[in-house]
Order: sequence, then structure tokens, then C-alpha cells
Amino acid sequence: MNVKKKYGAVVISATLTLVLAGSYAYAATQHYADSTTDKDWAGWVQKWESQVSTDYEKIALTPGADETRMNFAWYTKEDGVATPKIELSTSSNMSGAKTYEGGTSQAIDGYRSNKVTATELKENTTYYYRYYKNGVPSQTASFKTHNFNSYTMLYVGDPQIGASKGQTTSIGDKLENASALNTAARNDSFSWNKTLNTAMAANPDISFVLSAGDQINKNVEGRSAGNEVEYSGFLSADLMKSLPVATTIGNHDSTNESYSYHFNNPNDTQLGKTTAGGDYYYKYGPALYVILNTNNYNCAEHEQVMRQAVSAYPNTSWRIVMIHQDIYGSGLDHSDSDGIVLRTQLTPLMDKYDVDVVLQGHDHTYSRSYLLKSDSKTHAKYDFYDWDNVKDEAGNVFPYNNNVYQDENNCYTIANTMSGSVTNADGTLYMEANSSTGSKFYELIPTKQDYIAARNQNWNPTYSVINVNQNTFSINTYEIAGGKIQNIDEPFTLKKTSTSRR
Repeated sequence: MNVKKKYGAVVISATLTLVLAGSYAYAATQHYADSTTDKDWAGWVQKWESQVSTDYEKIALTPGADETRMNFAWYTKEDGVATPKIELSTSSNMSGAKTYEGGTSQAIDGYRSNKVTATELKENTTYYYRYYKNGVPSQTASFKTHNFNSYTMLYVGDPQIGASKGQTTSIGDKLENASALNTAARNDSFSWNKTLNTAMAANPDISFVLSAGDQINKNVEGRSAGNEVEYSGFLSADLMKSLPVATTIGNHDSTNESYSYHFNNPNDTQLGKTTAGGDYYYKYGPALYVILNTNNYNCAEHEQVMRQAVSAYPNTSWRIVMIHQDIYGSGLDHSDSDGIVLRTQLTPLMDKYDVDVVLQGHDHTYSRSYLLKSDSKTHAKYDFYDWDNVKDEAGNVFPYNNNVYQDENNCYTIANTMSGSVTNADGTLYMEANSSTGSKFYELIPTKQDYIAARNQNWNPTYSVINVNQNTFSINTYEIAGGKIQNIDEPFTLKKTSTSRR
């Protein structure tokens, strides 16, 4: 299994410029979301120090294998009795609660990871739950299911809690992630909470969140606890106890096991793995979701997972794949370099398995593609990159701007350029999400690629709202600017008059 070895090995700050192959200057911008300007900042500083930064035991909700299930994961201290148990009730006083028991495993030193699945959920129902920490029940929390066949999702990119390190705030502090306080994570966690609250206030019927990777920023190896304060910030958002989040593994998540302890992903295939975990899938109403860990370059394994998912749920109207690296994006730092390393291998798989939409992150800019297909030609496959070069399977090494590498990645055809709405589309829509927290932004690539229909970089946190039913997939994307939300692209809709597969 060939896994890329040096992802995230260099963290590019706002003041560092790295030149790749003499072509473009690749670096994060000086733009970021400075939370110190918010009226609620002082209260958050106190809460961060006294509660959030030292509490690793936050719960994470994840969609289950289908819409009738919910997965839970949380840490407990290792010095107590393990009780991986959830109680679930439709009454706020927990009367008539049903108990679900799961499993526990060693997590970071001093903690265990607990995972439980609740089943037989009904649509349009509020559920109250408690989870157990060493035999003691938590305070009661709740989540709400909505219509299973017509629902709304939130799609976000790169919360990357802690990525604002090196930036200077409005009060003159330089954000850092070296201390236990981790002021960069403190800044970005505040913004993450604000984005979720803003999106949910405008869309209270959201069923779950799709996060396209890099939940956290700090690359640490193996079982190191070095990024746990960032996970604490990610999971501390007000809505995380009531809003399931399907995450993919970003390059900043990939090197460390903590991701696998915090998230209880359904249909975990043990394929496409890096240290953090691998590929998984689930069905929710009329849509199949396949989540691929593209930090692993073994696309034969990714294809196995796609095949398993389609075999398990062959008749869904929509097939949605989520990956971290943007094989079709428009950000300066990745879209024409490491972002397209897997393009020649993944593009034909999207055709083969009739994928409607690919959701991407990684490049901290927003873009929406035209509908794309493979050009049906044979192209080189690539299985390794560092920050300067890429290597093909024959062992040839190329700089990113080498004509051979760039020409091989012209492996697509533009199947449809219609705007607004497309009915019975042939081809795949590729979305790239900007940062949902504003912890780090990148410039757009100087020349918009021919496959890009729309793109944006306004230096504000963004999110997309997706609506799905049997015949329609629609997406609207917004930025949060000055506390207000506004569209940054026209709404785009895919329609099907027949849901039978090609």
C-alpha cells in the first residue's frame, strides 16, 4: 500500500512563502477570522481556559449505517470502570429509556474510547440521551431526526482548529499552538461554534453535517495526544451534542490515531487506511454517501469500498462521494499540484460507479465545477508526492509544473456547462469548500481552469446547504461577513426524472 509520506510535514504560515517548481508562490494568506473582535470573546477566553481546553471527553455523533441509526463516540478516563452505554428516550425526563451498549478500546494514554450505535430511530422525532462516563450518566442532551426522504445537510470545509497559528489578533497577541492553552485553537474553536450556530439558525432542519477533512491542524504522529486540545475545541461547539457529523480524513488528521477514537464511523471497511483510519459509507434516505481517505493513494482499495457501498445500496437516487484532496478545485496551494495527484485514477471511478457529486476540501477556497467525465484514455497513475515533486508508478519523478504531469491530468471532458439547473445530467459535479472557520485561507489560482464554473475567495468563513430528495439535489453556498450571511454563488440544482441507474 503506497501512502503519501510527507503530507502536512510543512505547515505554511501566513509569513512563509514556499515556491513549488518555480511556478507559483504557495502560502497561506494573512487573511483569517480574528475572533477577538467579537463581543462574546471575553467570556469565551474564560470558558476555554477553565473548561474546554482540558476536557477531552466530549461526545461526537455520527450518522449510522442508515437513516434509522445513530453512532456515538466519547472518551472516558482509564482509571474508572468502562461503561460504553447510551440511554435513549423520546421523553425529556428519560422515562422509558432504551439502553444501547457498545465497545471500548484504549485511546491516548489515560483514556479509553467508547463507541455505541443506537438503532430503530424514527423520522421527525426528538430523542433525548445520556452517555456514561465510568458508570456515571452525563447530563441529558438531545438530537432531532427530520424527514428521511427529503432533508437538508450542512457541507463544510477545513475547520482546521489551530491553523490560525502565527497570526496577530486585534489586541496584538500572536496566536500559537505550542502551549497547553493553544491560543490558535481557542480562536478557531470560537469561529467554528459561530459558523454552526449561524448556519443552524438559518436552517434549523439540518439533519447532519458533512465535513470534508482537516477537523484539526496539528500534525502529530501515532498515538500522541498533541492535537487533543484541538479536538476538544472542535467538539466543544454548542451544537455538537445534537448534530451528527460525517467527517473525512484530511492530511492534518491523517497521521494520528485520535481521529479514530473520536469518531464512530459506520461501515468502517478497514480499506484506504492511514494512521487515522480509512474509508466508510452509509445510506441516508435517497442518497448513498461514500467517504474516502485520499491520503492513501491505493485507489484499488478505494474502488473496493465504492463497489461494496453500491452493492449494499444499489438503488439510491444519489451517489455522493466525499474526499479531502480537491482533484478538481481552484485554490493556488493545491489544485494544480498535490490536489490532482489522484485525478487520473479517481475520475474514471466516478464514471464507473455513476457518482453524482464529489464534495472536496483542502484548498481553503470555494469552487464549483461544470459536470465532468473521464476522457476514457489511459493515463499515468501517481502514488507519492512531497512538497516539490510527484512520482508515478514507474518510479519517474516530476516537478508539479512539469508538462508531462500537467498534461496527464488533462484526463477529463466537460460533459455539461449549463448554469442554475441540470436535468438527467451525465457527469459528476465537483464542489470545493472554503474554510468553515476562517482559520486559514488561500489565494485562488491566477487563471480559472476550464472545468470551473464558479469560484470565490472573499476571506470569510463559508458553508453550503444541501437539500436532497428522490428527484433533486440542490446546493446553496454562503459566507458569514460581519455577522450576516450572504450567497457567494448562484443556487445549483441537479434533477432526475428517473432514478434508475445507467
